Amino acid sequence: MRERFWSEHRRRAGLVVVAAAWAVCAEQGAADAASSHRLVTVPALAVSSTQGGDGGVHYVVIQVDQNAGLDGPIVLFDESSFRGGSVVGQEWKDAARLAVIAAANAVGRDPRGWTVIIKNHAPNTVIDGKSAGSAVAVGVMAAWKGHRVRPDVVMTGAITADGRILEVDDLPGKLAGAARANFTTLLVPRGQTRTPHWNLAELAAQAGMTVIEIGSLQEAYGLMTEPGP
Repeated sequence: MRERFWSEHRRRAGLVVVAAAWAVCAEQGAADAASSHRLVTVPALAVSSTQGGDGGVHYVVIQVDQNAGLDGPIVLFDESSFRGGSVVGQEWKDAARLAVIAAANAVGRDPRGWTVIIKNHAPNTVIDGKSAGSAVAVGVMAAWKGHRVRPDVVMTGAITADGRILEVDDLPGKLAGAARANFTTLLVPRGQTRTPHWNLAELAAQAGMTVIEIGSLQEAYGLMTEPGP
């Protein structure tokens, strides 16, 4: 279940790319205010398969619209670099589609009535794997309910259609990436704080972070969001 996080050979000024990505988010947010679109940005984590297990944060912009035709869920992926998107692999897309169903079930909606557009911001990289699925599910729920995603909490975990959070790999690298990005709390699947391979509580204490285990989407949602637009 290792997540693959490959660097491409294009080199750009990182701050410029990140600024451009957030500019796209701001433009879409302004459009949202004048339309029926529901939009939110949620952080997710990935680990490099080529750079010694380095972890990093990427941001997923999620737009949820009603689908009057009830022929969904329609899940679209905006991978255009011109508009600030980045490429995601098939496993990542499959996890995101499952996340949409999990989110619909969690809020009591028929997923056939949703169209969801997902844009991943990971400058100069291609992301794949299942571990962002839980974060995407939280983002879809937050967009639909009009809640904010907290800026200090990030999570990792695979998701099931019934909202269970499943184990993922490379948690020490993901914790290190979250710490570098100044997150203070990391949500991880239940039973993964301490394994034969790592002790996240010890690593988190060294990084000035808190690790919280979660087993369900509803648990994660309560810790990762707060009321308000």
